[in-house]
Amino acid sequence: MPAALCQSGVVATLEPFRGFRYDPDGRDGLDRVIAPPYDVVGPEARALLAARSPFNAVHVELPEPDVATGADRYVAAAAKLRDWTASGALVREGAPALYPYRTTTPDGRSSLGVIGALHIGPDVLPHEQTLPKPRSDRLDLQRATSANLSPIWALSLTLGLTDRFTPDGPPAADVTDDDGVRHQLWVVTDPAVLAAVRAGVARSPLVIADGHHRYETAANYRRERRAAGDDRPGPYDAVMALVVELAEEQLSVGAIHRVVHGLPEGTDLRGALAEHFDLVPAGPLDEATVGSLARSGNGALLTPEGAWRLDRKGTEPAELDAALVDRSLEGAGAAECSYEGSWPAVVTALERGDADAAVLLRPVTVSQIAEWAAAGRRMPPKTTYFTPKPRSGLLYRLLDGS
Repeated sequence: MPAALCQSGVVATLEPFRGFRYDPDGRDGLDRVIAPPYDVVGPEARALLAARSPFNAVHVELPEPDVATGADRYVAAAAKLRDWTASGALVREGAPALYPYRTTTPDGRSSLGVIGALHIGPDVLPHEQTLPKPRSDRLDLQRATSANLSPIWALSLTLGLTDRFTPDGPPAADVTDDDGVRHQLWVVTDPAVLAAVRAGVARSPLVIADGHHRYETAANYRRERRAAGDDRPGPYDAVMALVVELAEEQLSVGAIHRVVHGLPEGTDLRGALAEHFDLVPAGPLDEATVGSLARSGNGALLTPEGAWRLDRKGTEPAELDAALVDRSLEGAGAAECSYEGSWPAVVTALERGDADAAVLLRPVTVSQIAEWAAAGRRMPPKTTYFTPKPRSGLLYRLLDGS
């Protein structure tokens, strides 16, 4: 644990809340109403999820305008959420609770965290820069719905925190997603357990792993509410968060790769990257070559002409690969850069002609994340990809006094 975090003097506050969950006796099973986080759902996936059920979480996380009423997408999301609670499709917890949440991948890797209402403050440390467009979209959505629709993901540096909320007994929710990942949620109201978890979380600050835009949105929303006259404590002072102990066995950190579109003709992308990297020919652009590079943790340049391994030259050791690659792409005049966590999806985009080039990044380590946060530094946008991601729809937090 970095000394700066241990000695900072700030602590995190995680509180129980009365969450809303889908009625277990409702018309649709959980497998039909959960969805991946909004920022990893593309248009095609959104359409498939929306078609599964009129109660699928994607209807409020990634809303569309209501053609019948003329409501914009944010007003439409708020209306759906009100309808779901009024009709009993969503049922409110009988008492404030914390919610242990376990994910188990098909290969048996398990991670256990706990969901609560995390107080917004200096005890929550970002590790990554954010982009303006997602920030404004999430703020418009929160203004309309006055709700936390999915949890952010935060890392606690308290050793042994997991032992304080390890559940026993059957879960309140148990569902397997489309990727074969099992998601289990428990409801804990025992005062002794709640106190133990709160005390454990309060022993050290938290580092945001995933959900920077939603956390900044929550902070901006709180400022707006205070400025509007609500200058007193309220549910808008906190954001729904999944807190996981900062330990290698609890986390899987992948890279987010850069996919380049609209590259000007004649651009020397290899030359631009050569300022910071040695480019070693790796083979043709095919699944075997790219898969070998990705699984070995190497960075790589991919183009329709082939693949090159990227070896750091040793310059600027304090900089991350993501910063050097982003700087190189900008210098090369890349017109547009999108982000993708899956290397097979990158290869598909290149083979289809949907992209001009791509750069695979090496994943950063858990210790790097903690060290950068402790130093008050933010990594470049879209540097880390944590998996498996918690599902939207297992739990909602409405800011109406919960």
